[in-house]
Amino acid sequence: MAGRGGRLPRLRVGGGGRFLVTEKGRPFFWMGDTAWELFHRLDRREAAKYLANRRRNGFSVIQAVALAEFDGLNTPNRYGDRPLLDNDPTRPNERYFAHVDAVMRMAAREGLYIGFLPTWADKVNEGQWGVGPVVFNEENAHAYGRFLGARYRDETNIIWILGGDRPPVHESRDYRALWRAFAAGIDAGAGRRTLKTYHPSGGTSTSQWLHGEDWLDFNMMQSGHGGGHDVPVWEWIERDWALTPAKPTLDGEPNYEDHPVNPWPSWDPRNGYFRDHDVRKQMYRSVFAGGCGVTYGHHHIWQMYDKGRDPINNGDEIIPWHKAMDRPAGTQVRHLRALMESRPLLTRVPDQRLLVSDPGKGAAHVRATRDAAGALVYLPQPVCVTVDLRAAVGRGKAVARWYSPVDGSYAAIGRYPADGPCTFTPPGHRPDWVLVLDRAQRFA
Repeated sequence: MAGRGGRLPRLRVGGGGRFLVTEKGRPFFWMGDTAWELFHRLDRREAAKYLANRRRNGFSVIQAVALAEFDGLNTPNRYGDRPLLDNDPTRPNERYFAHVDAVMRMAAREGLYIGFLPTWADKVNEGQWGVGPVVFNEENAHAYGRFLGARYRDETNIIWILGGDRPPVHESRDYRALWRAFAAGIDAGAGRRTLKTYHPSGGTSTSQWLHGEDWLDFNMMQSGHGGGHDVPVWEWIERDWALTPAKPTLDGEPNYEDHPVNPWPSWDPRNGYFRDHDVRKQMYRSVFAGGCGVTYGHHHIWQMYDKGRDPINNGDEIIPWHKAMDRPAGTQVRHLRALMESRPLLTRVPDQRLLVSDPGKGAAHVRATRDAAGALVYLPQPVCVTVDLRAAVGRGKAVARWYSPVDGSYAAIGRYPADGPCTFTPPGHRPDWVLVLDRAQRFA
């Protein structure tokens, strides 16, 4: 991977259709952040501050939208520019997109990819929330997609994300032909096949409607914020993993840190808020279930909240985005990425058969994954777990360690014959742990 200031390699699907890799085949772990209003609400100085922080905190992908959710067509950006002249997708405003260009290149200099949404889908889908207005049809979607594909054909740090919190099929309307037009336009403008996915609405995955679409390279789901604690996203990942043809999958919008815990649309703060442990549980369990990565989100960063704006969905402590950047889970994501990148990523498979003890449900649910070097077991609570060491590492001896998702530290446990079940009890001073099991030969 290119370092800070370098040209980033383009990404593609690899690893037997399960993972993302660079153009030279090196594994890529998607550690995303949700910054939907990045282009719309921040100026260049603020964007530079945000992107530098995200690099330091270990992110690899930033998800952001060109035609933003919060009245992105009619409320101008920080420089007074609207994206489309007369809200016409065939007449993009050069001044607005010059700002998008600048932020894209800032991200590349920080070593960050942009998960780029051409539009929030309230500009496509009728009859749902959002101010819109609906401006797209198949013809101008293709034209706008072609404009974007041509404009960013030489930017190597773009991953295209169609959609924007909407199902591609809603009630009696099927919008898939329109999204195909978007995808075809992007590729026509770029002069090549580009890497693409789709951001669906809460509680759904693209696999429900789009898995068979030729333009969709990998699935994305939104386990979201409206289902309470411990939405079984691991089951959704398992479902996508089992589909044919094989495509990578990931949770592109789990619960946001500091978001109220409630079924949508009430967002009643009396039921509490998602905190760092809640975020870690969903991230680790979705990745260990087979996700090619995962996206973090903070409730005040996705909307780029600042003084003078109306906060969305009842956050408890209303803090500006720039003060929210170092909230606990936002600094802890680096430890997930570091752990996964320390392993042989492209040989990794989910494997609950490693667990001899009951994997549990809900808040207690344990997830296991193995790779060419050994196995990882995520424990959302500090309770004992029994693992089949032969299944985890093969014959010989297993080297066991605890890994802390809170601070990325390791604690040695010991060496054990890999000849059957073995029970491990984690330290009690942290809320969650990863049991790391490696073949002893790795440490010879």
